Amino acid sequence: MLLCVRRDHMEQNGVQEYHQLFGSKIHDNREAFEFLIVAVFQPGMSWKVAASKIPVFKRLFADFDYYRVAQFDDVDLEKIESDEQMIQNGRKIRAVLQNAKAASRLEPEFSNLADYFWSFHPMNSDQVDEDELGATVAKDMKKRGFTFVGPTTIRLLLTGMGIIDRKPTA
Repeated sequence: MLLCVRRDHMEQNGVQEYHQLFGSKIHDNREAFEFLIVAVFQPGMSWKVAASKIPVFKRLFADFDYYRVAQFDDVDLEKIESDEQMIQNGRKIRAVLQNAKAASRLEPEFSNLADYFWSFHPMNSDQVDEDELGATVAKDMKKRGFTFVGPTTIRLLLTGMGIIDRKPTA
């Protein structure tokens, strides 16, 4: 029973953390990678399910340090895939490792992953086509070796990081 209560609390904390950060102006490297991991796992499930795993992602993916994750080997991959709290999708887990490698290759063109995402910030956010921006960034990411980065999930990532400024509707 205690394990179940602790797991529920941990999952609730992941949702609360994601909800608190969502829409903030995120310039932190680790938080940018955190949003990317949630974006990779989100397709096929609700954002709450993916966000609930943030504490698990943090533990298994080196506290969101993509430089360290880029160095993971097959032993690390097996450890992640066998963790009972992890979302059991080997393709998405391998995508996180691939994306960590791609993110670490952004330098020296960009100072870090957050800087890369912010390079797409529209000059006039009132006239931005969110779907088009998501598609543009996803296409660029794929050219740079990122995977599991579709236009819709990247649009949500850009919104979550505050790059796309969501105006409240009346």
